[in-house]
Amino acid sequence: MSETVVIRGADWVVAWDERRGDHAYLRDADVAFAEGRFLHVGERYDGPADREISGAGVMVMPGLIDIHSHLSSEPGNKGLLEELGSPKLGQSSLYEFMPVFRVAEGAAAVATQAGVAEMLRSGVTTVVDLSGARPGWDDLLASTGIRAVLCPMYRSAVWRTPDGHSVEYTWDEKAGEAAFQTALDTVDAAAKHPSGRVGGMLSPAQLDTCTPELLRDSLAEAKRRGMKMHIHAAQSLVEFEQIVRRHGKTPIEYLDHLGLLGPDTIVAHGIFLNDHPMVHWPEADDFGLLKASGASVAHCPTVFCRRGIALNDVHRYHTAGIGLGIGTDTFPHNLIEEMRHACLMGRVGSGKLRSASTAEAFAAATHGGAAMLGRPDLGRVAVGAAADFSLVDVTHPAMRPLRDPLRSLIYTAADRAVRDVFVAGEQVVENGQALHVDEMAALDALQGYQEESIATVGERDWAGRSIDEMSPTVYPVQ
Repeated sequence: MSETVVIRGADWVVAWDERRGDHAYLRDADVAFAEGRFLHVGERYDGPADREISGAGVMVMPGLIDIHSHLSSEPGNKGLLEELGSPKLGQSSLYEFMPVFRVAEGAAAVATQAGVAEMLRSGVTTVVDLSGARPGWDDLLASTGIRAVLCPMYRSAVWRTPDGHSVEYTWDEKAGEAAFQTALDTVDAAAKHPSGRVGGMLSPAQLDTCTPELLRDSLAEAKRRGMKMHIHAAQSLVEFEQIVRRHGKTPIEYLDHLGLLGPDTIVAHGIFLNDHPMVHWPEADDFGLLKASGASVAHCPTVFCRRGIALNDVHRYHTAGIGLGIGTDTFPHNLIEEMRHACLMGRVGSGKLRSASTAEAFAAATHGGAAMLGRPDLGRVAVGAAADFSLVDVTHPAMRPLRDPLRSLIYTAADRAVRDVFVAGEQVVENGQALHVDEMAALDALQGYQEESIATVGERDWAGRSIDEMSPTVYPVQ
């Protein structure tokens, strides 16, 4: 029988206010949970308790939801891609660098472990992992303690650049259909996982690499299973130009034309709309289409702001009622830093202070992401909701002096102040350390995989360059 645990007298609780439909602060409050769900949030809890945790110096924060991550590959790109983008391919790193640097498929397990440990330490309790399907993927994620949505990617074509300024697509529709069937098998198995913490979602990988038939079939199968479809679209200038050249429509218009732009679709990244400052395409209304459709957007600010690109903008999407979640996409797997970048880049990109508020970013990282997953029991501290939460040390030096704990956490302290993390009432991080992942062993193994990969980049690069030519270190090594 599950024990009843009470956090007694928490200094701060980011609690769900049903009347407002948003979070609110509580002071000196008790939080009780049992059998994986919250029993009490508020004033003194007088019910039975098997264990008490002191809430002195603590903020109870709802579990964060990472709506878009690539755990099997992105941890291996650390130190390589921070300052890379193709100047003749819209500053993106997708076509020239990422295929060249990608670590071997055998690194997927240790990369996933390293990424999840980093996520957990920043208070993430649910992750959507967009990776290639592989045996044991569900068991591995379940073993870490995180709540996971497996999102196996598949596509009809692969891209390459032969010269650094153009992109070619090699099509293999049968391979795409076979990978789609594998993805269906994967998400069906995930739904039956005994942990109860693993689910599935379908992901035709990119709008420009999938046939119309594969895209339509994906949405139909997702609806049949009661899940969402997650697709990269409006993510680069190259893709925008490709879709316009092929179909005479913007990426958002093309999704709408195919009948794919609706409440069952998550658009990852959804940046390059026709009215984005980097795009001059006045004869469309992509934002209006998004707003009317009920589709959601997975916003991953860090990977884009490295290349001088920002969503236009968080406040606009939020006030229009467009569902918005936040993902890490790349390293670091730290959703608190993503919230910070969402706020800062929203303001810089628009030149307006109110283009991205802390409340809007936090909503996207909690109940916004939960709504996109169809899980209203996640991303909030409320009676009956899943007991996914963090204990933040508000006495940490980076949190002080303390007036508003979320501002201190998001703009200054980040993961350094996250002390303990619980998923379904089970502790998965203690004193800043993931309990179910040997993070150092995973990183040691990943180091070896990265070194193997970068030793042979010249064999995959269109220009035959070495790693030092493609991604030189900040200073020369003497």
